[in-house]
Amino acid sequence: MHFLSDDLEDYIEQHSEKEPELLARLNKETYQKILLPRMLSGHFQGRVLGMLSKLIRPTAILEIGTYTGYATLCLCEGLQEHGVVHTIDIKEELVDFQRKYFDASPWGTHIVQHLGEALGIIPGIDQKFDLVFIDADKENYLNYYEMILPKMNKGGIILSDNVLWSGKVVQELQPNDLSTKVLLEYNKLLRDDPRVETVLLPIRDGLTVSRVR
Repeated sequence: MHFLSDDLEDYIEQHSEKEPELLARLNKETYQKILLPRMLSGHFQGRVLGMLSKLIRPTAILEIGTYTGYATLCLCEGLQEHGVVHTIDIKEELVDFQRKYFDASPWGTHIVQHLGEALGIIPGIDQKFDLVFIDADKENYLNYYEMILPKMNKGGIILSDNVLWSGKVVQELQPNDLSTKVLLEYNKLLRDDPRVETVLLPIRDGLTVSRVR
């Protein structure tokens, strides 16, 4: 869900850094060929992710939820010369699509694709992370957070996407709506957890930035 009018969103994009040409191609092909293209981060959020990465200058990045790889490439923009990105997704049919664009970028050899359930894969990655992007099944956000927090470097950043969940977080909770229930608990945890400091930004469908103390 977008919380701004189309006119304001257009104005914001026009007055932000231009979408890189490779990402524009990836954006277009995702909308042409892939199911649920609105899952793609898109121009404005992509520029936010790229800017954050450049400010952080991470050596190791973890992404939970690759989709077509748009956000992956944005996160790579600030990657250190010998850095690595581990990105996890469950959709086997997207692996070759992702790799095509990864290899067309300057970071192809730095990106490690993992296929399968993140909760089973993360414990096997022997790495401490500077930057993590959580953008997968909402029911497991709490589980992902508790699993990755011990693997974060001090001062590392955890980004959590879709935390406003189309505005459902301020609507009456429906009895069978597990995703919204978990996100409500997750947002409260990030606010109250003394291990991190957090700001929730109204970017696209909500983006939380949490810094590990």
